[in-house]
Amino acid sequence: VQLQAYGGGWVQTGGSLRLSCVASRPTFSNYAVAWFRQGPGKVREFVAATSRSETNTDYRESVKGRFTVSRDNAENTIYLQMNSLKTEDTAVYYCAARPWYVSEDPRQYTYWGQGTLVTVSS
Repeated sequence: VQLQAYGGGWVQTGGSLRLSCVASRPTFSNYAVAWFRQGPGKVREFVAATSRSETNTDYRESVKGRFTVSRDNAENTIYLQMNSLKTEDTAVYYCAARPWYVSEDPRQYTYWGQGTLVTVSS
């Protein structure tokens, strides 16, 4: 599965962005998908994930209520709607996919997109 992430950019504190990630494989619906991020000088961290049919979603505590992960299996696309952005959300955001089940562990993900930079400033 090849993943292509886009939608990053610069936004002011409190603003919104929507990230998208398009998958190449038609059987994308068999994969759990997730977003991770890596800020300057930081390790890659889990942000959000959703199961194959969106029955199970998981979020990092610091983004709960602000970020929403979703997917459109017909379009082989996942989204990350980010609202009320904070400076600490500044990072390169990566989409990832793995067969079947959601995980917060990046080592469990086989397929990765190239990353898209989100910069939040006041």
